[in-house]
Amino acid sequence: MAITAAMVKELRTKTGAGMMDCKKALTESNGDMEKAVDLLREHGLAAAAKKADRIAAEGLVYSYIHGNGRIGVLVEVNCETDFVAQTDNFKALCKDIAMQIAAANPSYLNREAVPAEAIENEKKIIIAQMANDPKAANKPDAIKEKMAIGKLGKFYKEACLVDQAFIKDGGMDVKKYVADTAKALGGDIKIASFTHFTKGEGLEKRNEDFAAEVAAAIKG
Repeated sequence: MAITAAMVKELRTKTGAGMMDCKKALTESNGDMEKAVDLLREHGLAAAAKKADRIAAEGLVYSYIHGNGRIGVLVEVNCETDFVAQTDNFKALCKDIAMQIAAANPSYLNREAVPAEAIENEKKIIIAQMANDPKAANKPDAIKEKMAIGKLGKFYKEACLVDQAFIKDGGMDVKKYVADTAKALGGDIKIASFTHFTKGEGLEKRNEDFAAEVAAAIKG
């Protein structure tokens, strides 16, 4: 999709970000204005995230242990004030995010965290699949490349924490859940980092459905 000067101007007005940053975000989002806003916010380039007095420097490191010590999660969630960090809603969010990580085991925090080589490898797999698809096999390579980029969305939704469907409400992703909670608490909230541990990971052992167990624990 061609990115016009009017689109760049509109995004700049909405976010206060620089012209080149706006153009880049629109290009990456294929002209989707809302996704472009999200990209700028994720990079800390939108006006709401740039104000010096609204830095998300407080928060919690939350731990979650599941299945008698078979799965462990550490997640750091940041907010702007210690007051927010001590609220029940913020603590509930931290617990939900930790349980999300335990159940869905994301490989990355967000799209920006995915290594270029991992993206290229995924694209190669998608293009190879197209070669076996009669509807796509004869399309020009340039078209296949664009189609592969579009299909990467499914990969991101599975591999990236913020793009995963929220385990307590499949109608939203984790990013929206965090954004809605931040709006309710009146500040900015960011998932800074996480680590997922599985007992015996890397060793040959029987396959256990940890995701189902965590889901059952959530339902009580």
